[in-house]
Amino acid sequence: MKKKQMQGSCESCMYYEYDEEYEYYVCQMDLDEDEMAHFMLDREFNCPYYRFGDEYTIVRKQM
Repeated sequence: MKKKQMQGSCESCMYYEYDEEYEYYVCQMDLDEDEMAHFMLDREFNCPYYRFGDEYTIVRKQM
């Protein structure tokens, strides 16, 4: 079964959050080793976990 590929920018993904301890943005999803390598090296990475999240959807998630 082929994974569903979604394309989008990490900056608009609801799983891409600022980590105050490390002082940079990180992906909150548990990427496997291959996905992490693509995430770090490939500008054209099609993340299977991408979900559009703006300020309103993120606030609703926190409630």
